[in-house]
Amino acid sequence: MAKILIVEDDLDIAKTLTVFLNKSGFETEHLATGEHVIDTVKQSSPDLILLDLMLPIKNGGDCCKEIRTFSDIPIIMTTAKVEEVDRLIGLESGADDYVCKPYSVMELVLRIKAILKRFTSLRTETVTQGLSINNKSLEISFYNNHISLTALEFALFELLYNNPARIYSREQILNLAYPDMRDISDRAIDTHIKKIRKKIKLIDIEVDVIESVYGAGYRYISPNLKT
Repeated sequence: MAKILIVEDDLDIAKTLTVFLNKSGFETEHLATGEHVIDTVKQSSPDLILLDLMLPIKNGGDCCKEIRTFSDIPIIMTTAKVEEVDRLIGLESGADDYVCKPYSVMELVLRIKAILKRFTSLRTETVTQGLSINNKSLEISFYNNHISLTALEFALFELLYNNPARIYSREQILNLAYPDMRDISDRAIDTHIKKIRKKIKLIDIEVDVIESVYGAGYRYISPNLKT
């Protein structure tokens, strides 16, 4: 049974979500503020988070950013704000989806099921696709072919590989792949991407597994998901 963490300060909405999600076969946990979100995620390990943007004590955007430093758990941001800039803030914080209030609870349940299914599928695909990484030898392997990366290249690739299909901005890559190397620049990231792509071609992967997303950043797409 998948567990959903509901972070919502409107108690009526939280109650309605809890009822519908429980009837749909999900286990739920509710928090009314952002104060204990990080501790709860680390301790309870929910399968998905419904995270309100505007929360008392600590807002949802800050919670989301902090969660993304240690987990790739699916997050759906919910909020009464409807401006495009607010949606972008939610997505740039690392959310997988964004829903504006008022919303259909049944539609939200369907979105939750779809995201969980896709997330599980991507995780399975990453394991079985034939492409694997070795963080001891700093190697990428594709069936019987192997290439070595530098430590900086491997740190970047490992971040993308472990979170398939998630888009990372250059700033997020700097913070997550190189947390102790603040002298790394955006331009260096682009250079590392180019070098990794060039090396990957040497192991007979004909598609570009590191995809550039215009205006947003980079993401990893497994070879078998490419068409």
